[in-house]
Amino acid sequence: MVAKFLKATIFLIFISVGTALSQEIQVVEEGTNEPIPSVAIYNKDKSKSTLTNDQGKADLSEFNSDEIIIIDYLSYRKQEYTKLKIPPVVSLTTDVQQIDDVVLSVSKSRVKKSRVAEKIEIISAKDIQRVAPQTSADLLANTAGVRVQKSQGGGGSPVIRGFEANRVLLVVDNVRMNNAIYRSRHLQNSITMAPSALERTEVLFGPSSVIYGSDALGGVVHFYTKSPKIGDTIAFSGSAMTRYSSANNEKTYNLNTQFSFNKWASFTSLSFSDFGDTRMGKSRNHGYRDWGKVFTYSDNDDDTFNETPVSNGNPNIQRNTGYKQFDVLQKFVVQTSGRSNLNINLQYSESSNIPRFDRLTEEKEGSLKFAEWYYGPQKRFLASPQYQFESNSKLFKRGTLTAAYQNIKESRIRRKYGDTIRGYQEEGVEVYSFNGDFSTPLSTNRDLSYGVEFTHNDVASRGFGRELEVNGAFISGFGETTIQQSRYPDGGSTYTTAAAYANYRQDINSKSTLNTGARYTYTKLKASFIDQTFVSLPDSNISLHNSSFTANLSYAFRPTDLLQINGVISSGFRSPNIDDIGKLREKNGLLTVPNVGLRPEYAYNAEIGINKFITNRRHQVSFNTFYTLLDNYIARDNFEVLGDTSTTDTATVIYDGDEVTTVANVNRGTAYIVGGTFDFATQLDENWRWRGNLTYTEGRSYDDDRPLPSISPFFGSSSLTFERNKFQASLNYRFSLDKDPEDYSPGGEDNLEQSPKADPDPTVAGDEFFVGHPKWQVFDLRSRYQVSERMGVQGGINNIFDIHYREFASAISAPGRNFILSVDFTF
Repeated sequence: MVAKFLKATIFLIFISVGTALSQEIQVVEEGTNEPIPSVAIYNKDKSKSTLTNDQGKADLSEFNSDEIIIIDYLSYRKQEYTKLKIPPVVSLTTDVQQIDDVVLSVSKSRVKKSRVAEKIEIISAKDIQRVAPQTSADLLANTAGVRVQKSQGGGGSPVIRGFEANRVLLVVDNVRMNNAIYRSRHLQNSITMAPSALERTEVLFGPSSVIYGSDALGGVVHFYTKSPKIGDTIAFSGSAMTRYSSANNEKTYNLNTQFSFNKWASFTSLSFSDFGDTRMGKSRNHGYRDWGKVFTYSDNDDDTFNETPVSNGNPNIQRNTGYKQFDVLQKFVVQTSGRSNLNINLQYSESSNIPRFDRLTEEKEGSLKFAEWYYGPQKRFLASPQYQFESNSKLFKRGTLTAAYQNIKESRIRRKYGDTIRGYQEEGVEVYSFNGDFSTPLSTNRDLSYGVEFTHNDVASRGFGRELEVNGAFISGFGETTIQQSRYPDGGSTYTTAAAYANYRQDINSKSTLNTGARYTYTKLKASFIDQTFVSLPDSNISLHNSSFTANLSYAFRPTDLLQINGVISSGFRSPNIDDIGKLREKNGLLTVPNVGLRPEYAYNAEIGINKFITNRRHQVSFNTFYTLLDNYIARDNFEVLGDTSTTDTATVIYDGDEVTTVANVNRGTAYIVGGTFDFATQLDENWRWRGNLTYTEGRSYDDDRPLPSISPFFGSSSLTFERNKFQASLNYRFSLDKDPEDYSPGGEDNLEQSPKADPDPTVAGDEFFVGHPKWQVFDLRSRYQVSERMGVQGGINNIFDIHYREFASAISAPGRNFILSVDFTF
């Protein structure tokens, strides 16, 4: 009997020791019991470490039984246990002082914001719900330090530190959205991300080419979409939302569903929006009675033919600004092992025809010029498998391999009044990319991250015309097909990049962090022009090879827990793409032609930032100032087309029946952009919060002291928020100062012609002039009530006082008083 008891005791001890040595734990969030992936688990000297998987689980077999184990995750309170006393399920509680203190974009891995010197704005899922933006462009417009330009209803081009379009890099889930035909003036591609599918968005200010490569001159907008979570049991959950806005009769519907299983999970997001014509504000505090009003418009469409413009019964309604959009996000996560998983990311976005409002209101000899001018359906498809893993290798502790295929289709359709030929320009871009991003801790206070990137763009472009067969007021069919100028080289184009980078971060001591990095990028471009019916070009085949080296150095100094001083020296570059080199485009009598001698442009940046907390972190003020030197910068200028004899003037050519002046993108010398931001946030009491920001930029060329494009007037915003129990409300204020016409870019990028006209003496002909951008200020009111655990109601009034205004450089007036109502459910 005693012998049996001893055997059983020895057996139980053996099992207990074995269990302790191979113990598996799960880390969850307190209150929700949701598993937390990527939680860092390590010993005191960090010689041993591991991360939790998507189920929040981790194997502790490499730790000794008497070793102190630290469980650490950003924005949660750190916990310590000995291995023998650690519970099987560890619950982490939120650390209020560290909320939103996590940065993902700056080095493509989780970093505490206190270790980062760069200026970053984080837009959380809660922020997205509170703002209730119609598009992701509207979401960015509500972000401190970001301005958004619009040329039509279906648009939104973010401007960061005086940089816009292909000088601002858009990224989604670690995949570059910028492609070979991202243009230099105003871009609308940010609307292809449905806000309801976003988990968070980060805006990184300043040149960021070390991590992200070309185009990241002004900064990076990184969209992070929602992902499913793997669970221990089979589970199904979801949410639904519907919203209505009165200013443009917006109707938006969204459905999100999630299936969770033991080894895999699925997330699906479906969004549909129907936007009507936008009504502008009636209160014209700027004093210009008819500015922006639409008195006549074109009612022509795919099937309707009308030789004359139609009178608009309500000039405050901007006809031809409505459109529709459908977005799909599908994600699968498969746990391939305890320390790795595979993510499959599928995205699709498609719009209806999007009328080009600025061109449809363009006049020639006192009447509308275009009967038709619209973008055809904009389509974006993304398929991206991503493999995330951990390793015991000394070269890398963790890594992410991201492959992606993108297919983008764009088109432009136009027809002038008095013409029966409808012109088409169609573009298709296929993008293949691969990113390998790796990181490893070199010691307890030193981290190294590095990676490689490869991208390849195939561009197809064609132009053609179709003769309309008209039967009364209807288009009954099409006649012969005619030759039309393609937007890009009709013989096809390719744009290829290859790059490698390294980034090193070290905590010099408990009060300071140093970061440095470098990147080398090689770029190759090829393009071929076949048809030269409209313009004779001296070079029909283009081949460019460029290489760029960029580096950065930053230092974050924390003399106290309540003060951080940041210094950044960084560089960025942008290699000319197909749009820069090979585009043919006419606007307002200026024809953009190719310049085969174009070279990369560079930005060298220095900035200083101060972040101060007051009264136990209840109040915060931040100040950031920067100076950016542009070298070899690309700008539009007069350009002579060698060999053209269509006119006697070497500065003009005949294009589409009109004599136009030729311009091209050229490398100029040097220019500068300086600016600063001031931000504050204060917790007035347990229910009231107040925050605000101010942004100033100025930019001119050193060569001839000309103003640079996209330099916003002084602007800012403020919000006062009340939150108690199930109710939340906020009063928001936004403003912009004016800008004089002499401070507009002479290249036309700032759309001076879209500003008001002044007529000093109506009796004198020809003395009218554009006055520039008028100042404006608007108030918005937003509120939300959580009716039950599963139902919420949100309402608001944007532009409460129905002010008429336009964002700087925009061709469309902002919505007037706008009543918004939305209802959301979870299940």
